[in-house]
Amino acid sequence: MSDPLFWLGCSLLLVAVSLTALLVAALPVLQELARAARSAEKLFDTLEREFPPTLESIRLTGLEISELTDDIDSGVKSASDIVKQVDRSLNSTKQQVNKVQQGTRRLASGVKAAWRTWNRSPYQKIKEEKP
Repeated sequence: MSDPLFWLGCSLLLVAVSLTALLVAALPVLQELARAARSAEKLFDTLEREFPPTLESIRLTGLEISELTDDIDSGVKSASDIVKQVDRSLNSTKQQVNKVQQGTRRLASGVKAAWRTWNRSPYQKIKEEKP
């Protein structure tokens, strides 16, 4: 038992058995690893095909949104200008209506005065003419 060649042979046999057991246990792991690598390769191929058009679509969508925003801004500005113009027109119309009302009041007062003067009795006319 103290023969070094015996222990060397035993050690080599144990190492060979251990390596065989390790290889038998590692084969399914290596097969799964190969399957995972193939799946990853397919995924990367799909991403390589699909990702650039998707990014292009996103870029175009961003440009369209920018254009729509500009259109909305110009529409709001146009609507604001129209509202301001309508407001100015309303103010002008109010001023004109006030002027017409004043003119109508003056005309009515003039007509009243003329009617009173026209309808006075001749006695009142003579009385007013004498000082």
